[in-house]
Amino acid sequence: MPRFSANLSFLFQELPFYDRLDAAAANGFRGVEYMSPYDYEVAEIKRRLRANGLTQVLFNLPVGDFAKGERGFASDPERVDEFREGVINAVEIARELDCKRVNMLVGIAIPGRDGAYARATMVKNARYAARALSEIGATLVVEPLNRIDTPGFLIGTTAEGLALIAETGASNFKLQYDIYHAQRAEGNIIATIRAHAAQFGHVQLADSPGRNEPGTGELAFERILPALDATGYDGWVGLEYKPSRPVPDTFAWTDAFRTIEVAAS
Repeated sequence: MPRFSANLSFLFQELPFYDRLDAAAANGFRGVEYMSPYDYEVAEIKRRLRANGLTQVLFNLPVGDFAKGERGFASDPERVDEFREGVINAVEIARELDCKRVNMLVGIAIPGRDGAYARATMVKNARYAARALSEIGATLVVEPLNRIDTPGFLIGTTAEGLALIAETGASNFKLQYDIYHAQRAEGNIIATIRAHAAQFGHVQLADSPGRNEPGTGELAFERILPALDATGYDGWVGLEYKPSRPVPDTFAWTDAFRTIEVAAS
């Protein structure tokens, strides 16, 4: 059954960043992920990971100014050098933290920018990032973001993500399948999982439409997660949701899956 990873960009927000790693371990997690390590001391992250027996599951390539609405810039021909510098930095951090997955947000369409030129830039940058990560045995993943929440995002569906992966042609380039975004964009969660789980490099979840914890919306995770397990997917499942109540109270739904996991082992 799934190995759950706590996304520290969403969970334990009441705590300073480093203390969130301690809190994740105290709540039974063995893996953590978050959007960005770049504003923190990597040595302290590493110390907390080791002290708590945690795996660094995933973080993102630099996305630009998130507060101003940027969601990556892999498609911007004027920022190729900045993109490559970000990749170099991310590879060094991933090496230090023994992180095996790095996510690429491709960005929002730039008004007036030639679409074919932007696409070619995105492919070139993805190849560069995948090649750099391959040198440390890591995988690049690309995450589709639904265009209801993120209008103009260049990769908005599973099919678009898979097409980019195919065009790039890198063996260590996979899909980050976010169940919340997929439900908002296209639905058909279980059918998509059955068809494409072999190309998943990482999975994330939140309920829809509120992006809160499972049990608050329309998704039947009691069927979705066993369907994922049945495909043979053995990666992590990141809990990337906005807690609707105190964070520890949002984990009760995981007990059934953890019980099955313990029994199976």
